[in-house]
Amino acid sequence: MSDIKRLAESIQYHEEKRFNKLTLKPAELELCGKGRSAYVFSYKKAGKKMALKVFFPSYQHIARKEAAIYEKLSGSSYYPEIYESGDQYILMEYIKGYTFYECLTKGIPIKKQMIEQVDEALEEAREKGLNPSDIHLRNLILTKEGLVKVIDVARFTQTKTCHQWDDLKAAYAYYQKPFFPKKAPRLWLEVIAYLYKKNWLSRGQLNNRNDFSA
Repeated sequence: MSDIKRLAESIQYHEEKRFNKLTLKPAELELCGKGRSAYVFSYKKAGKKMALKVFFPSYQHIARKEAAIYEKLSGSSYYPEIYESGDQYILMEYIKGYTFYECLTKGIPIKKQMIEQVDEALEEAREKGLNPSDIHLRNLILTKEGLVKVIDVARFTQTKTCHQWDDLKAAYAYYQKPFFPKKAPRLWLEVIAYLYKKNWLSRGQLNNRNDFSA
């Protein structure tokens, strides 16, 4: 058994809890991210920092699927490198930076070049026969070098069309305007996300604008 497999299997979750599902973890791991299907831990070995994504028991079937997608995207500068994977975990490159969500809450400008990098990343995925889906502010990361990384790609094999990224680009047309605030409270972003999820903020409303690239 590899050290990583041992660490992943020693993590315990209580899935009934809403906010903090983690009940036990080894001291070598530090919690650094929470998602709908997994938590992410930082892990350092021989001076190298890596990210260990460990899925909740009811979502373990996603681990192999997502690892296979990352392998398909191997070599792209827009996606993290994978080092090891198992039945319930993925060990990958640790990406230091801010998500687009954090950029908005901290007032870090989201530049047109960042949007273009996401477009390029998604086009690379399409060229690999994938269908980029579920693209949102929390799975787009801006590194300190100014590069964009895309994470959480488990839904890139779904067949239905996903309009989330197109809708975010439509919203970006408003963000670019001088009067639009470049720093947004978390509550504001959560309300917008809720309205969008409930289809109370329609695609037609978002797209009633000039394209940002014009």
